[in-house]
Amino acid sequence: MATKSRYIQLMDTTLRDGEQTQGVSFTPAEKVNIAKALLQWLRVDRIEVASARVSQGEKEAVASINEWARQEGFAGRVEVLGFVDHTRSVDWILETGGSVINLLTKGSEKHCREQLGKTLEQHTQDILQTIDYALQKGLKVNVYLEDWSNGYQNSPDYVFGLMDNLKDAGISHFMLPDTLGVMSPDEVLASIGDMCSRYPSLLFDFHPHNDYGLATANVMAAVRAGVSSVHCTVNCLGERAGNASLAEVAVVLRDKMAMQLSIDETHIVRISQMVENFSGKRVAANAPIIGTDVFTQTAGIHADGDQKGGLYKTRLSPERFSRTRSYALGKMSGKASLKKNLELLEVELSEENQKKVLARIVQLGDSKQTITTDDLPFIIADVLESKSYEHIRLLNCSITSGLNLESTASIRVEVNGEKHLAVGSGNGGFSAFIEAIGKVLQQHDCALPALADYEVRIPKGGHTDALTECVITWDFGNELRKTRGVHANQVFAGVMATLKIVNMQLHETRVNQA
Repeated sequence: MATKSRYIQLMDTTLRDGEQTQGVSFTPAEKVNIAKALLQWLRVDRIEVASARVSQGEKEAVASINEWARQEGFAGRVEVLGFVDHTRSVDWILETGGSVINLLTKGSEKHCREQLGKTLEQHTQDILQTIDYALQKGLKVNVYLEDWSNGYQNSPDYVFGLMDNLKDAGISHFMLPDTLGVMSPDEVLASIGDMCSRYPSLLFDFHPHNDYGLATANVMAAVRAGVSSVHCTVNCLGERAGNASLAEVAVVLRDKMAMQLSIDETHIVRISQMVENFSGKRVAANAPIIGTDVFTQTAGIHADGDQKGGLYKTRLSPERFSRTRSYALGKMSGKASLKKNLELLEVELSEENQKKVLARIVQLGDSKQTITTDDLPFIIADVLESKSYEHIRLLNCSITSGLNLESTASIRVEVNGEKHLAVGSGNGGFSAFIEAIGKVLQQHDCALPALADYEVRIPKGGHTDALTECVITWDFGNELRKTRGVHANQVFAGVMATLKIVNMQLHETRVNQA
């Protein structure tokens, strides 16, 4: 069903409903910073920042937000949840300098009867009393119909009776929440469509929850049904499975429904990261729009297609969100993936060296899922330094270490075509390996030089799963030599560097004997 393009308001409730996420509690300073970012950077239409009468700290935060909003021209766009308590919530909001109350009423007969112990008529009287006081004090009033989704299904006469009682009370927005996230898109379309048809002169908001993973789909249905505003949160924060994701809702409404929105998409990721840091709730790497991996191509064929004409690009371009596309390096990489990363580093390699580097990437990919652009200089240096000869090959190696236990190493190597088994022990895994390899080298009249220096590092900005580069300086008496090893495991990076010096020694011995 086609939907006519129109303007849809986005109301962000990260600072109110989002703070009901288990373990999330924003400090007053954090609330102020998030509020400023939402209104000034992202330019959402409205923000809901708190529940009235919660705490003194909450009150101070709301007062700071309201003061800033007035100075910056955002007055009237900061909203606070209030309760049907006649003067108390209204006065609390007024004391913070607020101008909008979102009044929480009971949108289902079951909630009204069992939680309040009141009839529809009694609850209506209480609501109108609070609304009248709020309007007298100059507040704008919106009304939540709590548990409306269940109320519409189980007690529609109650819902229509409440609406009939309130429709002429001076309410700006009627907010229809799927409080427990129980609705499907078809149910949203039918129920909200009915509400909009019955009350065509009223403005309706839809407030979804994501318990079935349908929040964004339900938003689409609500917009088709005729709502004028949608509630969402940054990073899908909210009780239980969370609310609708602001990033998903904004992009879907623009791309899939051609709706007009006010927000500046270039700040979506920036604000997501701010909320992630303040909340301590990490965003999944594959979360649409905001996840760290969503603009990363892993398969080599995708990189090749992009290089040959943008074959795997969509409207969801990373540049749209002030991000960049990346090409993962690993066992699924191809020449195009490597080439894209070399361009990023402004490094040029011959075709032959590209093949060597790619082969090494694929090899490392078996022990490390992905290799970043930061890892690539280590790999390039390692490959370009490597000689083509291979007089010693490590066939198998097991190293065991434990707290307050001596480390052991068991190795199987091939030296000039002859296979050897050896074990060693020492103060650490590398020490144990050195003892084991030393036993093998004795059988070939060879000995490791003295260790002059041993340096281990990861790329700048690297993570705990980054590749490790080990550079060992060997003392040959009259000269120092350096070898480099690269591996996901730091001990094995040292092993690789050691094998290189052994290869150099065995090669020189063979040349001298020739």
